[in-house]
Amino acid sequence: MNEKEIAEIRRRFRPEKSSIGRVRGCFVNTEKTVISEFDLSLASLHEEEHAEILKTLRKIYSGAIGKNLTDIEFSTAQVTSSPEHALLCALRQSELRDGEAVKRLYETIISSLELEDNYLIMLAYDCYDVPAFGKDGEELDDSTESFRYFVCAVCPIKTPKSKLEYVIHEGLFRAVDTKTVVGAPALGFMFPAFDDRTANIYKALYYTGSTADNYPAVADALFSSTLPMSADEQKATFDDVLEQTVAQTCNLRVVRSLYQQVGEMVAEHKESKEEEPLTLSRNDVHNMLEHGGVSEEKLQRFDEKFDDAFGKDARLSPVNLVPSRSFEVRTPDVVIKVNPERSDLVRTRVIDGVKYIMICADEDIEVNGVSIHIEE
Repeated sequence: MNEKEIAEIRRRFRPEKSSIGRVRGCFVNTEKTVISEFDLSLASLHEEEHAEILKTLRKIYSGAIGKNLTDIEFSTAQVTSSPEHALLCALRQSELRDGEAVKRLYETIISSLELEDNYLIMLAYDCYDVPAFGKDGEELDDSTESFRYFVCAVCPIKTPKSKLEYVIHEGLFRAVDTKTVVGAPALGFMFPAFDDRTANIYKALYYTGSTADNYPAVADALFSSTLPMSADEQKATFDDVLEQTVAQTCNLRVVRSLYQQVGEMVAEHKESKEEEPLTLSRNDVHNMLEHGGVSEEKLQRFDEKFDDAFGKDARLSPVNLVPSRSFEVRTPDVVIKVNPERSDLVRTRVIDGVKYIMICADEDIEVNGVSIHIEE
């Protein structure tokens, strides 16, 4: 799914747009035991509660493609005869009314998921009458088809600390123990995918709130699918490949050149309004490093290490590899954050055998909010 398709479905999770009538799910404790189950009509809830439930479910469509959101692809063999795909189809076909299928889904998630907190598994089914669009881009009254799908969100249960309350009419204070709160989803998914504005049973959309852990065991249990590295792992691996191969030539100029080129590529992609997500291949990074002055010998070494780490034909999201919105210089005791567009203000020098990071400071300077001046 691309950003436009994800946004179109995300808009469904608002009270004025939604046709979701019920949510069902269960409460699971840290011992992996189902304590209670629920099957609620949203019409029976207050407007605020209704809106909050939809808001919670809507969060599984948030974040960046390739970072928080991953397309899960099923093989033809899986679609034809696999138990994992059959379960997803049974849940969709029954509109989540098949109790045995729902129970199997709970068991699949619970057996493969490790969370420190208690959590809720929440399920909702929706039927979206996909509107047609005219040549002028205006939405027409006619619907081209009905997109039938369901979503699943796994939400940690948080217990906030006690708070101090002031009772106005009694003129006194008292400690208040707040009740448990449903947190934002740690993970979730939608089946089937919404590709080219129609159902694609060969795909599902998988979400994780963390960039450090994408819960590969859950994805394997649910979809029999191996996920790519988490976003944080991709960044750490890419940094390691750079350090091992570019070595002594991995100086400020090389890194700054790489960041600038990626930033320009991201900006151009945004301006072009291209619907498909931007990705970087090994050759793309190779060319950027070459432009930054890295030698051919080191570039060949980079190519080998990149292929070993990510795979020969890997295409990775640039936001996972190079943070185009930040430029940070760090030592064990100092952190310098710079506007990426003004990274030219930072330089490195060796003076009398001592290494320095130098920052051009011709403009106003503040230290902890206090304006200072540099003496001649």
